[in-house]
Amino acid sequence: MSPTLHSTLSSGALVMVDIPGPILDDDTAEHLRRRGIRSVCLFRKNVESESQLRTLCADLRAVMGEHALIALDHEGGAILRPLFWPFAPSAMNQGAARDEGLTEDVNAALARQLRSVGINWNFAPVLDVNVNPANPVIGERAYGADVDVVTRMGGAALAGHDRAGVAACVKHFPGHGDTSLDSHLALPRVDKPREALDAAEFAPFQALLPRSPAMMTAHIIYPALDPERPATLSRRVLTGLLRDEWGFDGVVVTDSMGMKAIDDHYGRGEAGVLALQAGADLVMALGRREAQDATLDAIQAALDRGALDAAQMQASVRRLEALAERYPAQADPTLNPMDDAPLLADAWARGLSAYRNPVAPAPGSRVLLVAQAKVPRENVSEASVDAQTLADELRGVYDVHLHAFEDPAELDWAALRGQERPVILATTSRHRHAALRGAQPDLHLALYNPYAALDVDAPALITYGFQPEARQSILSWLRAERRATGTLPFPA
Repeated sequence: MSPTLHSTLSSGALVMVDIPGPILDDDTAEHLRRRGIRSVCLFRKNVESESQLRTLCADLRAVMGEHALIALDHEGGAILRPLFWPFAPSAMNQGAARDEGLTEDVNAALARQLRSVGINWNFAPVLDVNVNPANPVIGERAYGADVDVVTRMGGAALAGHDRAGVAACVKHFPGHGDTSLDSHLALPRVDKPREALDAAEFAPFQALLPRSPAMMTAHIIYPALDPERPATLSRRVLTGLLRDEWGFDGVVVTDSMGMKAIDDHYGRGEAGVLALQAGADLVMALGRREAQDATLDAIQAALDRGALDAAQMQASVRRLEALAERYPAQADPTLNPMDDAPLLADAWARGLSAYRNPVAPAPGSRVLLVAQAKVPRENVSEASVDAQTLADELRGVYDVHLHAFEDPAELDWAALRGQERPVILATTSRHRHAALRGAQPDLHLALYNPYAALDVDAPALITYGFQPEARQSILSWLRAERRATGTLPFPA
């Protein structure tokens, strides 16, 4: 390996970081310049308003240069950092609508939102096939439990992003849909033979390779491919399968290396080097400055001593630069995200799904609403709707008495059903609650995790999300203005 080649490489070109707040402060700007960093991922902490976000992106591009990559998790549903644009439906809501044209339009709208402020990379769509109803991290983020649905809708999402001029990034390769652990918190395994993986988890990723400009790795061990290392750190997976066997030549970015699946088992610096050796192009080194520096220093040391293949690293830099050239981080002031509000509201309503033939109480009835008082944001997801907001909105249809709970285990269903009002239970949490198994309201409104309908012994209306547009679709259904025509991701 040539020392000359090594000398032209900087670890900053191979690392993505996050920044502390909504402005690019002088210290952070100097950190980005000094380390040669050209990729930043934004989070809720970085977003206050449309004008602020546009200014931040312009400042980042001024520091990082023309090959800047500014990314965001902007999937739809609960995974949307800006709260000032119309909300796009979750992937599973789009999958329930079964309309590829609609999915393409929704994803073009998502991309237009980002391009309006100068963000050029969206970490979406999710190509995981959510075959495990107990999956704690994917759920409604997937288009469904059917390989064909995920592939068709994923392809439409990629087309929408490309049409609107924003780079998409399929995730979480090779597939996160059959895990029972959240890789933010632990290191999952998918113990399936290769034949089963090819038929399910792998299928959407392989089918959509020619249309995928970038791919994000999963921190999951797949023993059929590599019994020791998670995919993010596995050369057998990222080079052997993805590059050599499948021929993918797009960008490969790791998921956050601060997730416990990696952080609890490998040092930050070591993990960054292993990911690049495995075949990743970009290491997502998120978190405190010390963690970023540990990754940057370890990668630079590996470059300097020849532990990273120079030709491979140069190819990675070229892929990243090509992505930024194809999708430049430049704001388009002609775009107005509010123009897409009618499209996104209609899309939410078209995914509305019925389970066990739900019947709405007659408008004007006295009803008892049972809902969680407050549901905080949780790692990748934003905060769900609170009980009081739901009650206030339902009062446009009913005479509502609210029973707000903190813990579903404290609910006395005999007493609730004895109040001589139809009981409406709203589930608004990301996770299913064992305490709700066998609960018997008259109507269940599943506003977040659709699989909660399998626990509650009642007919259900399923929205696959809690955003205002989803709640408006419920009100339209309760008033008999809208039918629930979506297709469930599980047998009715």
